[in-house]
Amino acid sequence: MPRTEEAATMAQMALVDRVVTQWFSEHRRELPWRSTDPWGVYVSEIMLQQTPVSRVLPAWHEWRRRWPTPTSLADDSVGEAIRAWGRLGYPRRAKRLHEAAVVMRDEHRGAVPDTEEALRRLPGVGEYTAAAVAAFAFGRSSVVVDINVRRFLVRLHTGNDPAASYSAAERALAEAVYADLEVPAPLWAAASMEFGALVCTSRAPACQTCPLAEKCDWVPGPRTSRTQAYEGTDRQARGVVLHTLRAGPADSFDWPDPDQLQRALDGLLADGLVVRDRLWSLPD
Repeated sequence: MPRTEEAATMAQMALVDRVVTQWFSEHRRELPWRSTDPWGVYVSEIMLQQTPVSRVLPAWHEWRRRWPTPTSLADDSVGEAIRAWGRLGYPRRAKRLHEAAVVMRDEHRGAVPDTEEALRRLPGVGEYTAAAVAAFAFGRSSVVVDINVRRFLVRLHTGNDPAASYSAAERALAEAVYADLEVPAPLWAAASMEFGALVCTSRAPACQTCPLAEKCDWVPGPRTSRTQAYEGTDRQARGVVLHTLRAGPADSFDWPDPDQLQRALDGLLADGLVVRDRLWSLPD
């Protein structure tokens, strides 16, 4: 990139930094995990995977009340973690959260690891979660990129929507943005995520009131919903099984398709989310 063009890009990014962080200071949601300890941050990041804030809030408060530290969760049973997960969806996350708590108790003196490298070694933790916990819990300059950040940055800088999955080009864009930041990286991470979640949304972006509208070439067009159907799926069958077992052991379940029910039971058994003795039940 020519030096003049590079300088212009850096100047534009500095302006974006200021605009988005100023917007964040005025419009940020007061979410409890933004002012808590590392364990509270960690639990929130696991719960927020593919689950909206409105559903996570009551569950997060209940988990924090019941298991205020990693050790308190690790000392309880995985079955109780799965039972308490309730309707958050993707219950494998509850099992992974319990497994991670055991690692924290046994290998990290009951504390959440404070580096991305150590966080990535925990069960159920990938690139995004490790970066987010490192940034929000420990103030690390991690490159935090979720779908909201991807959508916001790609639209602003290319005029397009993001790819179906995190691409090399998007990664390079995010890293270039972080390299040129003139605000603290953790602040930018929180502000850019919030901006993508509340302004540059997927289905109804607030382009008319967006403070970056004059600098963005993206033009909203008709969108086709790609939301996967839930009714009648194997995933719903798994949910019915777990909902039944949260009340206690059972040998039968209210599901109309025996083959689909068996697939659900086999999958839950393989994932370690249920056990079978004489009756089906949650693990101890």
